[in-house]
Amino acid sequence: MLAAQKGLNPRTWKWYTVLAWLLTEIIGVIIGITLYGEDNLMGVMSLGIISAFGGYLIIKFVLDKKPDFFEDDINSIGVDELHPPRN
Repeated sequence: MLAAQKGLNPRTWKWYTVLAWLLTEIIGVIIGITLYGEDNLMGVMSLGIISAFGGYLIIKFVLDKKPDFFEDDINSIGVDELHPPRN
């Protein structure tokens, strides 16, 4: 998962994605009702789904902008590993 690759908690970012999806879908439905009226259900729902996908893309964009997490291998080397093997 992208969040784990960035060194972030994946569970938190899953919740952010769900919340962004729902909030942008609600905003899209409200805008759809404003533009098309309550009678045009297909137009309202289409705009809601398109907006919801936009919410997902916003979260993905935010995660893409975060730097990747690289484990510092030099800090994980033990002192005994630096010596040649003993017979």
